[in-house]
Amino acid sequence: MQRLYDFLRRHPTGVDGFWALVLFGITVVAGTAGQERGGTDSMAVLVPVVFLLCLVIALRRRMPEKMLVLAAVLGVVQLALNVAVTAADFALLVIVYTVAATGARWASRLALAMGLSAATVAQVRWPEDASVPGQVAIIVFQTVPFALAWVLGDSMRTRRAYFAQLEERNARLEKEREAQAKVAVAAERARIARELHDVVAHNVSVMVVQADGAAYVLDAAPDQAKKALETISSTGRQALAEMRRLLGVLRTGEHQEGGEYVPQPDVEQIDDLVQQCRGSGLPVDFKIEGTPRPLPSGVELTAYRIVQEALTNTRKHGGPNAGASVRLVYFDDGLGLLVEDDGKGAPHELYEEGGADGQGHGLIGMRERVGMVGGTLDAGPRPGGGFRISVLLPLKPAH
Repeated sequence: MQRLYDFLRRHPTGVDGFWALVLFGITVVAGTAGQERGGTDSMAVLVPVVFLLCLVIALRRRMPEKMLVLAAVLGVVQLALNVAVTAADFALLVIVYTVAATGARWASRLALAMGLSAATVAQVRWPEDASVPGQVAIIVFQTVPFALAWVLGDSMRTRRAYFAQLEERNARLEKEREAQAKVAVAAERARIARELHDVVAHNVSVMVVQADGAAYVLDAAPDQAKKALETISSTGRQALAEMRRLLGVLRTGEHQEGGEYVPQPDVEQIDDLVQQCRGSGLPVDFKIEGTPRPLPSGVELTAYRIVQEALTNTRKHGGPNAGASVRLVYFDDGLGLLVEDDGKGAPHELYEEGGADGQGHGLIGMRERVGMVGGTLDAGPRPGGGFRISVLLPLKPAH
């Protein structure tokens, strides 16, 4: 049964042609038996008119406007040649519905006018033997089906337009979701790239400094060399743990806790970061001003990464005798960071040309991080030598 239904839906013109053929046979048989009401008995006139009316039904879906015009012409021909109402005139009712549902607007209005006037014109041309109120009642009774057919067709048109609008809206929303997903993926990749840059740049620079020191004192001071190797080992493990966490985010799309993955760095770990830098030979003065308070996780991570990147740049560009200072200031409405060093300073292109540091992110990554939390960043050389990075991050209560 379902196959038959699907076949009929795929061949609507064939279905209409079948019913047109049935209607043609019924009308011709009735005309042959002399059942026409008050009309001509000439089959030479009746058959062509009936055939064309049935053709209207057969082709109504393929060319509704043209079939409506043909139906109107056939109606005039019936009036002119006195071909009374037959069963084939059911085609007028069908074409009114079809044009109202699928035809052009002008054709729909014409179909409504034809449907509302058809009964009146037929009653005038072939009047019933009844009183005037009776004739009026007949006209009303015969007009109602045409009005209902047009209303039903117009309702179908409105429903189809509504569903088409819904489908278009769903398609548009789907495209917007795909675009948003692509933007989110790009943003996440940029964030992961910044994270990897900060992790690798900091920890590898510490490991390089310690490895150079260990090689220098390996024969003269094996205990110091051993301590440097231990620092390299612990720093490498820390870098590996953070990189595993980031790779876990890439695999699963969400932060992993427990197991091999470490939690996101926060402000409290800045002290451990400073101690690590001191252990690698970079003197760092660290102070906290104001009353510490809970911070949003994004601000916590941003503050930690800014300090990490700034101290990494000090080791890269400050020179062998550089020292640094880190100030963490809690304001009423914000968190301030001030990282300074007294080295020879960073190259001008590091801060004048957007902050690109080699093939990494450098100050570009800092500015992006600060911008994501609505903060401000100022970076440049100090008047007395060295480099200075000042950051202000908005502080909101953590929930």
